[in-house]
Amino acid sequence: MRDDIFEPEFLRAIEARDDYRLLRRLEVAEGLTGVGRRDGTSVGVVVDVETTGINDDDVIIELALRRFRFDPDGVIVKVDRPYSWLQDPGRELTPEIVALTGLTDADLAGQEIDEGAATRLLGSAEFVCAHNAPFDRGMVERRLEDARGIGWACSCNDVDWRAIGFDGRSLGWLLAQIGFFHGAHRAGDDVDAVIALLGHSLPAGGTVLAQMLARARESSWRFGAIGAAFDLKDRLKARGYRWDGADRCWWREVPDARKSEEEWWLAGHVYSIDAHPKALGPIIEPVTWRERYAPRHPMSPL
Repeated sequence: MRDDIFEPEFLRAIEARDDYRLLRRLEVAEGLTGVGRRDGTSVGVVVDVETTGINDDDVIIELALRRFRFDPDGVIVKVDRPYSWLQDPGRELTPEIVALTGLTDADLAGQEIDEGAATRLLGSAEFVCAHNAPFDRGMVERRLEDARGIGWACSCNDVDWRAIGFDGRSLGWLLAQIGFFHGAHRAGDDVDAVIALLGHSLPAGGTVLAQMLARARESSWRFGAIGAAFDLKDRLKARGYRWDGADRCWWREVPDARKSEEEWWLAGHVYSIDAHPKALGPIIEPVTWRERYAPRHPMSPL
C-alpha cells in the first residue's frame, strides 16, 4: 500500500485503531539510517540463499547478501547496497523449486556466483547472519570455502521472539508484526526483511539486533551423550537432547553458566552404573559463534 494513495490523517487513524493493522511494502534504503552513534561501529552482513533443495547434493541457485554498520548499542546506523548472484546448477529445477523461488531454468542459464566478491564481502564483517543459519551456513561454506570460520548468528534461533513480544518465528509473520510485508522467497527480499527486523526498536528499550548479538556472542558447550542406553531416549529428549545421526548420539548445547549442572545431570541419569552406559562419559566441546551452526563433523572423545 502506497502512503500517497490516502491522506496521512486517514492512515494515522487506521494505525491508532486496535481492530485494524496497516502493512506497508518493505523498502530498505541504502545509506545512513539517521539513528544511532557514529563511534565504535562494526559491520554485520545478512545472507540468504535459494537452492535446488535441502539435501546434501543440492546447490545454491541464488546468493544474496547485504552489509550494515551498527553501533555498540545494537542500532543500525548505515546500510550498504544489496548484492545478489544467480547460479546455473547444471540441471533442471523441479516444479516445486520453480514455484517456491520464482526462478526458472532460463533465468539461471549461464549464470555464476562471483565467488571472490562474495567471499570478500563476507570476510569484511564481524559476523554473518541468516534467518535459518544452520541451513544457510552449510550451503554458503560448501560453495565458498574461503568464507569458513566466520562468526555466525541466527535471527530465528538467537532471538527469544516470544519474550520480546512477538508471536511465532517465521520471517514473513515477524515482519508483519512490525508493520511490513515483502516479496517472500527471493533471497534479496528475505535479506532486507532480516535487516528490518534487526533494526526494530523494542518497547522495553534496545533493538532486536542487540538481543540477538547478546545471545550469539555467548560461549556455550555441546554435550554428546555417547553410549547412552537406548531406553533413556525419552529422558534425554525431555531434557532437550536431539539425535545426531552422524555421531550416533544424543546432543544438546548448554550455556557456559550451566555446564557443571549438565555434567552432574548426565553423571546421575545417563552414566551411572544403574543406567548401563556403553561409555565412561559424554563428549563435551566448546562452542562460539565461529562453530555454532557450522556443518557438523564427527565428535571425538576427549
